[in-house]
Amino acid sequence: MKPPKKPTAKAPAAVLTHFDGAGQAHMVDVGAKAETARVARASGHIRMAPATFDLISSGSARKGDVLGIARIAAIQASKRTSDLIPLCHPLALTRVAAEFSLDAKQHRVTLEVTAETHGRTGVEMEALTAVSVGLLTIYDMCKAADRGMVIEDIKLLEKAGGKSGHWTAQ
Repeated sequence: MKPPKKPTAKAPAAVLTHFDGAGQAHMVDVGAKAETARVARASGHIRMAPATFDLISSGSARKGDVLGIARIAAIQASKRTSDLIPLCHPLALTRVAAEFSLDAKQHRVTLEVTAETHGRTGVEMEALTAVSVGLLTIYDMCKAADRGMVIEDIKLLEKAGGKSGHWTAQ
């Protein structure tokens, strides 16, 4: 039998910047922040049936180039993030790259997006939104063949720039 765990001190509560002192949601004031180069990388996967994976990887899907269209959707979504996420600032993105990798063993497609800007706030939400919409586009284009596809593991991989500096996922 294991001895009981000793009580540990609770970590201080994180400050949620999208709420004011009265607990009301608000858009964060970034006016006093310095403009810096900012970059974020995010990724996610979509798993599918082997036959669906073969359609995508061979480029023979009836709707056309699935990954090419999903790439454009991801880039477009990154530019529209502030229209979708209510408290995001509209950003002038300087670069967005959407790269796919195919895993034939697991019948899955991975999408990694890098978003960059020079501004007062980060681009994490733009990278995450791009990954989400890119994978949803694959689902939409292939759902006639496979409604059981699973989108999973959407996450931030890395962010750099600004006061909080460089962060990398564990």
